[in-house]
Amino acid sequence: MALSKPVITDLYAELVALPANMVGEIISGTLYAHPRPARPHGRASSSLTAELFTPFDRGRGGPGGWIFIAEHELHLGAHIVVPDISGWTVARYPAHETTSFSVVPPDWLCEVTSPSTKRIDRFQKLPIYAEYGVKHCWYVDPLEKTLEVFILSDSVYTLGPAFADNAQVTAPPFEAHTFDLDVLWERGNPPEAER
Repeated sequence: MALSKPVITDLYAELVALPANMVGEIISGTLYAHPRPARPHGRASSSLTAELFTPFDRGRGGPGGWIFIAEHELHLGAHIVVPDISGWTVARYPAHETTSFSVVPPDWLCEVTSPSTKRIDRFQKLPIYAEYGVKHCWYVDPLEKTLEVFILSDSVYTLGPAFADNAQVTAPPFEAHTFDLDVLWERGNPPEAER
């Protein structure tokens, strides 16, 4: 697993200067900026965080041993990415970092995709996560109502379990807890598109 040092460049200054309603990432030397997530995306992300936090971060009704941070900036070499949720085992959590970002790759992360970010999340960021040794990546699509689990082995991700609609989810690395996938979805009639 490669470790990285913070990168301060003119491009990073542009990222920092983005308006507060924008999320910026630098991937392979290109700055990508997109608006903050729409409601179905935010609902899926916050609901998944809530579902995992109690048993795995707090250790209530589960094994504990994890620390989760939402929308935390990661500096992975020259890449600056912002997964929707990042999770570290307690043993690897970068408690010594005092910056607003981490250079220690998480052990698990989740990307909640939207029409404007899906291709970047899947085809540009996933290889970066493999390079930096993120063992598990979950991809949630709130419009398609799916969850895909990618597992790293020999620097390559393979698709593990996948779930749709209201399936019961038991998935690595959180097999100690099962939840209904539909807790992530908007109730009522969500908008047809977001972002």
